[in-house]
Amino acid sequence: MRQILFSKSHFPVLLFCCLISTPCFSQNEQPTTNNQQRTTNNEQRTTNNEQPTTLKPETHLKNIRQLTFGGDNAEAYWSPDGKWLTFQSNYTGWGLECDQIFTMEVGKAAGDSTYKPTLISTGKGRTTCSYFMPDGKHILFASTHTGGHACPHTPNLREGGKYLWPIFDTYDIFVADMQGNIVKQLTTTPGYDAEAVVSPKGDKILFTSDRSGDLELWTMDMDGSNQKQITFDLGYDGGAFFSPDGSKIVFRASRPKTAEAIAEYRDLLKKGLVAPADMEIFTCNADGSNLRQVTHLGKANWAPFFHPSGKKIIFSSNHHSSRGYDFQLYMINEDGTGLEQITHESIFNSFPMFSPDGKKLVFSSNRDNGGTRDTNVFVADWVD
Repeated sequence: MRQILFSKSHFPVLLFCCLISTPCFSQNEQPTTNNQQRTTNNEQRTTNNEQPTTLKPETHLKNIRQLTFGGDNAEAYWSPDGKWLTFQSNYTGWGLECDQIFTMEVGKAAGDSTYKPTLISTGKGRTTCSYFMPDGKHILFASTHTGGHACPHTPNLREGGKYLWPIFDTYDIFVADMQGNIVKQLTTTPGYDAEAVVSPKGDKILFTSDRSGDLELWTMDMDGSNQKQITFDLGYDGGAFFSPDGSKIVFRASRPKTAEAIAEYRDLLKKGLVAPADMEIFTCNADGSNLRQVTHLGKANWAPFFHPSGKKIIFSSNHHSSRGYDFQLYMINEDGTGLEQITHESIFNSFPMFSPDGKKLVFSSNRDNGGTRDTNVFVADWVD
């Protein structure tokens, strides 16, 4: 996700994954308000109707290092060997007009503001939600470039007083090599196909599509064949990831229940829009069976990822905030117990992903941005 616009009662317009441009993350996604308080480790957080409080230590995160230094950067996901990240950025300093996919070598990028990552996408259209293939030499991502070389037009994202996500119907899923050469197009069905990730087993790709008339989770074989719908309840299902052993899936979902909410959801979807103000975390088996709701927190709970144990889930949420635009990382047991807050600094923390060895956590945050609107990628040593 990129520049994020917030209201005091609604979720940001996430234009990343893979949140929040597209529901993964993209331009116009960064938390901003005219009078917002920005915090650092030695500052205090202030919220509406709350007294200033000293920031609590982020005890699970040690040796935090900044990997990007300008623009909106998000949805950074690890290579199988834990040495590289693939991510999306709209940094104008790199000549970008909207999100494109890059790779970075973590050891070289850490703390180096002059480091220039490698462009993987075509530089045309808008991209989102990249992910390494099992060989570590190819990258999966969604792009609109076959529908037009310009950044796609973004519709009105404040309809009815709510912030909205655009669901661009020209997104398709591609595979490129590390030099940015597209080697295969995996989807060709009209409509939104994006948010793709790969099973640790190396046998399936999981993605979100609206081809059935709703935003559902689908799987396909690694070559794009055998595309199969695995969720079926009305509402937006997306931002999904596999468990470490590939047996389960965790994802975010909206579930409109009232006649009014259902009508609004369907009407917005016809316009290529989604209102992501109310989302919870769900799990299911890799084939879609045994669907369970993990969180019942209210507001926006999203960007989930399994803890290396496969028994806990880390995710981003604003459920605690009276302002609406304060997103922190939380961790919860798979059965919905044991909620624990992980981050406390800045007003936006999201897109957490554990490294393959479980020793590091990468995430995107507004911390240490010098009072700008930048969202940057950070990596930290993880302490259980």
